[in-house]
Amino acid sequence: MLEGQVLLLNKPLKWTSFDVIGKLRKIFKIKKIGHAGTLDPLASGLLIVCTGRFTKKINEYMGMEKEYTGTITLGAVTPTYDLESEPEQFKPFAHLTAADIDQVLPRFMGEIEQVPPAHSAIKVDGKRVYELARQGKEVTLKARRVTISALEITGIDLPRLHFRVVCSTGTYIRSLANDLGAALGTGGYLSALCRTRIGPFQLADAQSVEEIDAAFDKMSIQPKTGHQKG
Repeated sequence: MLEGQVLLLNKPLKWTSFDVIGKLRKIFKIKKIGHAGTLDPLASGLLIVCTGRFTKKINEYMGMEKEYTGTITLGAVTPTYDLESEPEQFKPFAHLTAADIDQVLPRFMGEIEQVPPAHSAIKVDGKRVYELARQGKEVTLKARRVTISALEITGIDLPRLHFRVVCSTGTYIRSLANDLGAALGTGGYLSALCRTRIGPFQLADAQSVEEIDAAFDKMSIQPKTGHQKG
């Protein structure tokens, strides 16, 4: 462990990515540990954790393409674009058809301009914008160019749309939910999210914190890892 490993972890709901690192730091009793891409507390799924000399590869992993599945709830918006804040500005949604939804999807495919959520970890003048937003300060964020290489609606159960998306690093799925809701004229927010892939790394190969803890406690069992060359 001191030399370093790449761990594939299934982040549980309501844990922050920092919570995961804090827990693993206690389990392994090491300081040199980090993750390759934050997941919001209300998101679950694949988190790549690097220890020891493999922390040098974090930026490489962060730049890899990502895949998510999740749910967008139509008919309202939230300030955070997800369920960390209460839905508001309710609008009718029952009139929507699958054709209506399919018609707007191409707007969000390929290279697009996307404005990050006001409640995000982006820094403006040295401060996280979510801290400014919580203080009631208005923050204007510039649009960023991101790439969405796949976007499909896998199920419709109004007001919920179930989806799969493959996107570049820097893409905010919360913003995608908000923007898709706006395009449909109903509003929308992200109500569930799971990261299923980062580059070649799959959620199916990930372990829970409890499994990693038990494996490390036995010492003879090593946690499942990703690529360890380099």
